Amino acid sequence: MFQSSRKPKGGIASALSIAELVYHSVVRSVRKQHNNALVALAMNIMQTVLFLGAFYLMFSILGMRGAAVRGDFVIYLMTGIFLYLSHIKALGAVMGADGPASPMMQHAPMNTIIAILSSAMGALYIQVLSLVIVLFTYHVAWTPVEIEQPAQAFGMVLLAWFTGCALGLLLLALKPWFPSIVSLLAMVYQRANMIASGKMFVANTLPGYMLAMFDWNPLFHIIDQARGFAFINYNPRYSNWEYAFWVGVVFIVLGLMGEFYTRRHASLSWNARR
Repeated sequence: MFQSSRKPKGGIASALSIAELVYHSVVRSVRKQHNNALVALAMNIMQTVLFLGAFYLMFSILGMRGAAVRGDFVIYLMTGIFLYLSHIKALGAVMGADGPASPMMQHAPMNTIIAILSSAMGALYIQVLSLVIVLFTYHVAWTPVEIEQPAQAFGMVLLAWFTGCALGLLLLALKPWFPSIVSLLAMVYQRANMIASGKMFVANTLPGYMLAMFDWNPLFHIIDQARGFAFINYNPRYSNWEYAFWVGVVFIVLGLMGEFYTRRHASLSWNARR
């Protein structure tokens, strides 16, 4: 009797409503790291700078700079570190998105897809902003940044983010059923990619038996391709970005199927465990 009927919206109105909801959810996901969004951005930039400093020092002490691509050594490090961070940050953000049992899902317009999308977009926003600020600072304070094909190189950043989101979505769908195992797998994957991502070396210099150890990893292909786009004198022969893209698409499909199944059985599985 006292229930109000919701007016149906047109296509454009629905799209704008979803866009507004995603925007507010992105702001909330960014503020999860810190109440002040600027502090969250500064913390992410500091983490990137610490990574760069640590790898620069390690390469210099161990005399490994000769194994890098001929060109700006800092850009060589950035092509590995930025893509690695974009990948694992996206994975962690999507994997940590609000699930079907979250209190946020009690609000009518909210759903798990909006939560996943906003977490992914929040991670991308922070990483791209950090990338722009670090590159601009390096360009102004040290030496002009020269990237041979900037659009394609940035496309590899987006691909690293996309594959991280795809794997994070798959783990998010599995997490309610196997929480401890999934958390352990995510931690092992993130730690293993410190080396397995190939950010410390280039694929063209690896012998065949070592190449087989890293060839399975989409991030290895993305980083190697990014260096091919960033440097004029490096032509990657043993990697391709299409492999990483299709692995990401497969993970997205599997993750959406798993998330749909988990959402339908959330109450049964959660109640059975209590």
